[in-house]
Amino acid sequence: MARAMARPAPKSFHVKSFGCQMNVYDGARMAELMQAQGMVEAGADTADLVLLNTCHIREKAAEKVYSDIGRLAKRASGKPMIAVAGCVAQAEGAEIPKRARAVDLVVGPQAYHRLPGLIADAAAGRPAVDTDMPVLSKFDALPGRSGGSPSAFLTVQEGCDKFCTYCVVPYTRGAEVSRPWAAVMDEARALVDGGARELTLLGQNVNAWTGEDEAGRPQGLDGLIRALDRLPGLARIRYMTSHPNDMADGLIAAHGDVESLMPFLHLPVQSGSDRILRAMNRAHDVASYLRLIDRVRAVRPDIAVSGDYIVGFPGETDADFEGTMDAVRAVGHAMAYSFKYSPRTGTPAATMADQIAPEVMDERLQRLQALLGAQQLAFNRATIGRTCDVLIERAGKLPGQKLGKSPWLQSVLIDGGEIGDLVEVEVVAAGPQSMHGQRAQRAAA
Repeated sequence: MARAMARPAPKSFHVKSFGCQMNVYDGARMAELMQAQGMVEAGADTADLVLLNTCHIREKAAEKVYSDIGRLAKRASGKPMIAVAGCVAQAEGAEIPKRARAVDLVVGPQAYHRLPGLIADAAAGRPAVDTDMPVLSKFDALPGRSGGSPSAFLTVQEGCDKFCTYCVVPYTRGAEVSRPWAAVMDEARALVDGGARELTLLGQNVNAWTGEDEAGRPQGLDGLIRALDRLPGLARIRYMTSHPNDMADGLIAAHGDVESLMPFLHLPVQSGSDRILRAMNRAHDVASYLRLIDRVRAVRPDIAVSGDYIVGFPGETDADFEGTMDAVRAVGHAMAYSFKYSPRTGTPAATMADQIAPEVMDERLQRLQALLGAQQLAFNRATIGRTCDVLIERAGKLPGQKLGKSPWLQSVLIDGGEIGDLVEVEVVAAGPQSMHGQRAQRAAA
């Protein structure tokens, strides 16, 4: 590793998370774990330990990690202990300190509950690499949660069995595993008791969650949502990310009859070409995806639909890409994420023939993002004049200004209010990324 000699155990830490909401959740849990060991949170410029919680979905995300390692190694206040966690850690393991000798410890996303022992090993100059995927749930070894934020993430499912040909998640996060009902409900209660008004249920394929309730009855995600809906003090429920193949009838119905389930659905399709979807091993086609969207809109007409799109997958023709553009027009998004295909070592797509030239991917992505951006702006502008509840999450940039989220996950700026309040707001202006609202006289319940 980077340091063979013993060094003082770190007393302060800083966590920097890259990528998805599950990484944000994991980063928060690792912070809680280190706080339980008596460490205090500090800035990246002064912390004794800096933990980089990494994403491996795209190449640039991984390369940013190594750039950060280089900067930390030359930090003006002295090199900290450097830890690499997350999916890059899982994918590259012991190769990371060989490539970047400044790294002191490496821990995968299913082993971070062992972080205190790894920190002790690194401080003692011993090798500190753990990328095991233990059968015992890491959640059982983590400290209890106490909330503190009006909106909180709650991981209920991890891993993926879908094996899309472009994706590293099955290799870095392991097989699909659902957290037990009781564990999820206990953590949810703790978060709500600590002040959370909104919970976002997380999973690589969150709608694949299954379990048994307290009476031993089989339940899907919709049953879990209905149980959470009964928690006193919980006003809002969201979930992401979903797979079209796991969009069960009960979950669709829940969007129509569970008031606390917000009108927002993130349901990636990835491509508008059936030929490319087969090459991606997505196991659905465009028509079945559009039928799902129609079914959700039938029970919740104001649903905000979000998605993911990949352009430039190996073999994608101009006609395939035009199919994606047609699918986007058919869906009509409130927002969506779009990316150029990035080959990941070890995935089937990385060795496929007909890799697309970067300049072709660039041109396609620009066209796609222009269409998605226009749809997002149109959705936001359609909200002008509407009155809705906004959950205030933090202070805005201007004095007295607050920022919150609408039911459709839009950022709304308002004057006044307290963090954690759920207030009734009339939307008076809208841009592509945020809205402006004015408070109504009556506060929402």
